[in-house]
Amino acid sequence: YAAGTIPAWDGGLASAPAGHQAGGHYADPFAADKPLFTIDAANVDQHADKLTPGQVAMLKTYSTWKMNVYPTRRSAAFPQGHYDQTIANASRAKLVDGGRTIEGTTGGIPFPIPQDGAEAIWNHLARYRGESYAMNWSQAAVTRQGTYTPVRFEYQYDFHYGSLSKSPEQIEQGKLFNFLQTVTAPARLAGQILLVHEFLDRRQAWTYNPGQRRVRLAPNVAYDNPGTAADGLRTNDDFDMYNGAIDRYDWKLVGKKEIYVPYNAYKLVGNTVKMADVLQAGHLNPELARYELHRVWVVDATLKDGTSHSYKRRTFYLDEDSWSILAIDKYDARDQLWRVSELHTINWFDIPMLYPSLEVHHDLQSGRYIAMGLRNDEPRVYSVIDARPADFTPSGLRGVGTR
Repeated sequence: YAAGTIPAWDGGLASAPAGHQAGGHYADPFAADKPLFTIDAANVDQHADKLTPGQVAMLKTYSTWKMNVYPTRRSAAFPQGHYDQTIANASRAKLVDGGRTIEGTTGGIPFPIPQDGAEAIWNHLARYRGESYAMNWSQAAVTRQGTYTPVRFEYQYDFHYGSLSKSPEQIEQGKLFNFLQTVTAPARLAGQILLVHEFLDRRQAWTYNPGQRRVRLAPNVAYDNPGTAADGLRTNDDFDMYNGAIDRYDWKLVGKKEIYVPYNAYKLVGNTVKMADVLQAGHLNPELARYELHRVWVVDATLKDGTSHSYKRRTFYLDEDSWSILAIDKYDARDQLWRVSELHTINWFDIPMLYPSLEVHHDLQSGRYIAMGLRNDEPRVYSVIDARPADFTPSGLRGVGTR
């Protein structure tokens, strides 16, 4: 392995090792790898050409932060059916209505060779994330001192676009997914529910509040409205690094670049460490994070005239092998770097798919950050569910809230 080179993709981790229990925690297939070198405040300038402005700012802001760089392991893999859909899309998928939606495809990466920034971001929005499953994880809004109260969520996902297990009759045309989020802890928030029907061209959302015992339409679950129980540290469209409508931004495809990004974060997200080991003041535990050199697509999003969003500008860095957004630099109305986001992924090799396992949004101005997807203390990573349409209806929310 030569420093500064990216190996060819050889199919990734396309199957689970012997003894792996589906849905269980993932053993680190690269546990024997050693860091090649470490980037910190002392040597950041000599590595800056392979870092984002946000990563440079993190290293210069927090003297305790560093990036351990490991050999590049292009572990991303997806089911063959997903690759087949993607190949077919090259000649059929297209943006319509000014990029507000896509048509001509029912699955796969819509634009395997993107011509512009809107096509690239749609590849992230429509990437394969499995079929129908439930999981529990925690979110921590960490103070400057390193304290936090975990908020635990139960999630149910039911994917339609790109489904490889549903029959054509079971797939709701034009729907990306159904999503059900229930807060299970702490007690003062428990029982709050969010239901989302995400379509290619619109979103329908409802909330249930256990105090009021009422289900309400929730059109504000979008754009820069504050995320659930996040202490104002993330917007709604920060979830999964970017979600929802793209209509408030002009999207520019800057090109491809080699940078150090979080990858193969098995040590960080697994159950060999606890949540308390992962979270520190200012940032995650740098000894648990893993960075590798990968090629990314760089996309600039600039707020359109006449629209509003607390982020005036965002630069996204999308993994070439999965179309997951791995890093974002976010700028405020004064064009000052404000928030820096990173996504620590692993390949769920029993499926297989590269999954957004732990996302972290840093606020450089407040010195705080929010970590989402903490599963270290959970007994399982996911459970397959038999998702029925009735499980994702507004009228069913009261039942969920009282179980």
